[in-house]
Amino acid sequence: MSEVTLQIDGREVKAEEGMTILEAAQSAGISVPTLCHHEKLEPYGACRICTVEIEARGRTNLVAACLYPVEQNLIVRTRSEKVDKTRKVLLELMLAHAPDAAELQDLAQEYGADKARFEKESSFCILCGLCVRYCAEVKKKNAIGFVDRGVRREVIFIPEIASKECWNCKECFPLCPTEALQATFLLTKALMSPSPPCDPESEE
Repeated sequence: MSEVTLQIDGREVKAEEGMTILEAAQSAGISVPTLCHHEKLEPYGACRICTVEIEARGRTNLVAACLYPVEQNLIVRTRSEKVDKTRKVLLELMLAHAPDAAELQDLAQEYGADKARFEKESSFCILCGLCVRYCAEVKKKNAIGFVDRGVRREVIFIPEIASKECWNCKECFPLCPTEALQATFLLTKALMSPSPPCDPESEE
């Protein structure tokens, strides 16, 4: 595989053709924030918090670093006024869903995001898809999935699969940036557990 040379934050970085900007930056020790990326999973580009500014062929664009492939002589800026503003707004939108998530709060402090800017949507899930993809791509179990679309989209455990696979696995739990997954799991488990038989005498 051939090698390309690009510039990231003023530094010359060599990367293999086919790598993403995120991979090239990480290989050079340059930090780019991510919430939906995992080294064992295929790039997904859901959270867009890894947005960077690029210059290529005389044009400037904002792109997701986890998806955009490296190019010869590509110029990348991981921090700029446009990048920081984009990340700030994205964080404010995610904080409306999970205002108490520690990982989001740390990023919010770095980018000056206001967690009270948007009306609260108490789903506690930012739809990063890490749990769904890890279960499908790494574990090959498909015990977790998405339902609905748009603003109604949410993550659920598939009861008939989860009852056999999830109780002793839970490898997806540490991946969740908001801990919403644990709450969903406990709710699913409670709904699947048989209710104790009612004792008529106890009601008297």
